[in-house]
Amino acid sequence: MVGPGDLAMPQGTDAAALSRFLSGVHDEFVSSGSLDPALRPLVLDSWRRSVEIGVDPERVLATIPLSDQALAELRATHPLAAGLPVIRRLLVESATESGLLVAVSDAAGRLLWVEGDSSLRSRAEAMHFVPGADWSEASAGTNAPGTALALDRPVQIFGPEHLARQVTPWSCSAAPIHDPDTGAVLGVLDLTGGADVVTPQSLALVRATVAAVEAELALERLAPVSLSAGWSRPSLTVLGGHGALLRHGSSTTRLSLRHSEILLLLLESEDGLTAAELAVALSDEETAPVTVRAELSRLRGVLGAIELRSRPYRVRADVDTDVARLRHLLGDGLLRQAVALYRGTVLPTSTAPAVARLRDELHLHLRSCLLASDDADALLSFADTQHGRDDHEVWSRIMAVLPLGSPREAQVLAQLERLDADLA
Repeated sequence: MVGPGDLAMPQGTDAAALSRFLSGVHDEFVSSGSLDPALRPLVLDSWRRSVEIGVDPERVLATIPLSDQALAELRATHPLAAGLPVIRRLLVESATESGLLVAVSDAAGRLLWVEGDSSLRSRAEAMHFVPGADWSEASAGTNAPGTALALDRPVQIFGPEHLARQVTPWSCSAAPIHDPDTGAVLGVLDLTGGADVVTPQSLALVRATVAAVEAELALERLAPVSLSAGWSRPSLTVLGGHGALLRHGSSTTRLSLRHSEILLLLLESEDGLTAAELAVALSDEETAPVTVRAELSRLRGVLGAIELRSRPYRVRADVDTDVARLRHLLGDGLLRQAVALYRGTVLPTSTAPAVARLRDELHLHLRSCLLASDDADALLSFADTQHGRDDHEVWSRIMAVLPLGSPREAQVLAQLERLDADLA
């Protein structure tokens, strides 16, 4: 939700008069530290935060911590890469025609893409508004992408509301992009240019584009795996769901919990399972193999064209699972993509012993990879979710690798204090 304090220039505001007033307020703050109470609280608080972490309004210039190679690797593995075509279609094309810039950052405030009007991009290079640059408040002071990250809400920053002197000729509207499954912050979408980008309409356009990106990310995760032969193999989704989703061609079937457990265990087994082995895997109580065979017979009817063989029971078709995809991502070190895929634990309501073991093993595997990593972006994305929110060790690791003055630092410290109090 956007409140009045998030809008830099409501409808009907005289941009020139507002700029003159704010320039005076900015000069007074820089020279004496005095803050005019007429300044928007959002901006006032951001100025204070920035100065407290050592930002010099007269000298600050956004740092560029990413090399070309590191930027390319980050772009290739970042979940927002899947939403870039939507951003280009809905925002970049019109922004270019209007002489504006569109930027996408990661959750740490580092710009991944800056596109739009070529002449404006050249001018923006002087203030380091370029791919690879860090536009968190700690690096660049008050600005729309960094402040939107710090507050986790849409904001606009008009001209002299920027803390850094050389950024005051610019204005911007920005909104965070969240993971559609976990709610974790993935990054920020920003529109930069002159006073015309801080109208209510501009912020509404940015927010609408963010909503479209989040919808695209959700749809992308539902899509089956396409093969070069032109057909799509079946896929099974078990992470975070009470029952699995089986997709085959154009059909999607929600399986019962028991059928979800059986199909997952068969797909996890290289050589298949007998009815007796399945009985032990599904329950700690003694279960007659005939009961399992009855369930398998019903499952065969649900699977349709996906052939279920017996002696031992196994699935003939090559079925993709999100469990296998998660393992591959972790094996390749693609932590951001792994966290984005991890919508929750494996069939969280299942009490089947073999499923519980798989659930614990996979969660611990992901967690251990994250704890061994220096990737603050991936760690924050995991910690923002229900399954990472109360993990003290994860939050402690974030604090250890978080860049000094990160926009998330205050939140991380507050969460650690809360968890310490709970443990005490």
